[in-house]
Amino acid sequence: MRFDLNNLPADPELLRCLVRDIATTIDHRDSEIERLKSIIKQLQRMQFGRRSERIDPDQLALGLEDVDGDIARIEEEHPTGSSEAAATQPRRRALPDHLPREDVLLDVQGDVCSCCGSALHLVGESVSEMLDWVPAQLRVIRTTRPKYACRSCNKVMQVAAPERVIAGGLATPALLAHVLISKYCDHTPLYRQSQIFARHDVDLSRSTLASWVGGACWWLEALHGRLCKNVFASDHLFADDTPVPVLDPGRGRTKTGRLWVYAREQRPWAGPEPPAAVYLFEPDRKAVRPATHLANFKGILHVDGYAGFEQLGDKDGVVLAACWSHSRRKFYEVAEATGSPVATEALRRIGELYAIEARVRGQSSAHRLAERRSFSKPIVEALHAWLELQLPLVSGRSTLAEATRYMLSRWHGLTRFLHDGRIELDTNPVERAIRPVALGRKNHLFAGSDGGGHRWAIACSLITTCKLNGVEPYAYLRDVLQRMVDGHPVNRLDELLP
Repeated sequence: MRFDLNNLPADPELLRCLVRDIATTIDHRDSEIERLKSIIKQLQRMQFGRRSERIDPDQLALGLEDVDGDIARIEEEHPTGSSEAAATQPRRRALPDHLPREDVLLDVQGDVCSCCGSALHLVGESVSEMLDWVPAQLRVIRTTRPKYACRSCNKVMQVAAPERVIAGGLATPALLAHVLISKYCDHTPLYRQSQIFARHDVDLSRSTLASWVGGACWWLEALHGRLCKNVFASDHLFADDTPVPVLDPGRGRTKTGRLWVYAREQRPWAGPEPPAAVYLFEPDRKAVRPATHLANFKGILHVDGYAGFEQLGDKDGVVLAACWSHSRRKFYEVAEATGSPVATEALRRIGELYAIEARVRGQSSAHRLAERRSFSKPIVEALHAWLELQLPLVSGRSTLAEATRYMLSRWHGLTRFLHDGRIELDTNPVERAIRPVALGRKNHLFAGSDGGGHRWAIACSLITTCKLNGVEPYAYLRDVLQRMVDGHPVNRLDELLP
């Protein structure tokens, strides 16, 4: 706003209007500056800072009794003082018993004393262990099938050639499992794997490895379908999606596909079903995608703020539970960028809810519900009243107002955990399932095609479900591929789920 200071109006009412307009403009600009500063700091933190949103211990009002108990226990175990306890180093774990042992004997020379010449007798021994590494090695399995002929009828007999995972391919199930685990679990791109094989004097091009991945996933696709059916039959799921760059040769650059992830996690409330996660690749983020995936789903669905999930809430039998973690993140970003005491107070109150959840994790749903109604409900009600009181006091365009409105607009979904002990506060189980995909993006950058995105989904579904159930992924994939090649019945695929 520009005006001539030497030619101000003389009318007091006009001057008051002018001052009000100036104040409104300044307030608008201050809000915009604060918003832009917050965005800049957020981008700087994403680029250079840590991404975790750890709660400052000073924010929590609960849990002090546990701290006092730990201090008392340490003082009891170390009565000489806390300095001795701090100096105590943790004991190193014993090496696992399942590892093979190679004994090395270091014995003295001779059986007589070097000082007096008397005979020596054994009084004991000292045994120590060190951990060694045996590098992986490639080997060739030669299969010989003798041919026999009958002189009487001129018939030739020979044992049929064993089935191979890839017709005419060189790779055994063990090698294919290694390639899959290296790419989708350890995030080693195929070109790096090719370089590793070259160090063993074995020439395996990236295109060869890519065809192996495709061939192995062809066998695993049916198993992926059974896993999806098993997970979607549940009545308690977590849903989210994450971008996946996909090569688009026609345009000479990548396009953005999506991996939709659905996780089942019932251990926090001692539920009966084992944990699992399934990934489904789609070329876009349209709302029709989750609606198609969950067409027959009925139950509790934990979701973030994506508007496409809201359509699922209109279906009969589907209950949407909103995520406190996403709401908390908004206040965390404001607190980190501006140091707002209001945002800090919001974090402290949310932290109290998480302290209660940590106390009841692993308990039955009935026990969790009772604890929440006794301890969490008063905190939630007080937080809602406090947020409604704070909202009119801040600029409507500020990031703090955006964070407040984000939480209040989802309040119905956020408070569902007060009515059902099975509901979690957040979507962290599916967020953890997405994390390996993010690591994969940083390493092998993009999928080569939509088919590559589909193979990514198949491998990640089986590998992540293995890890959730304490199953070693490499041993699992090697065993499953071998069983399938050996003719495992199609109608018994459920026996092979991890």
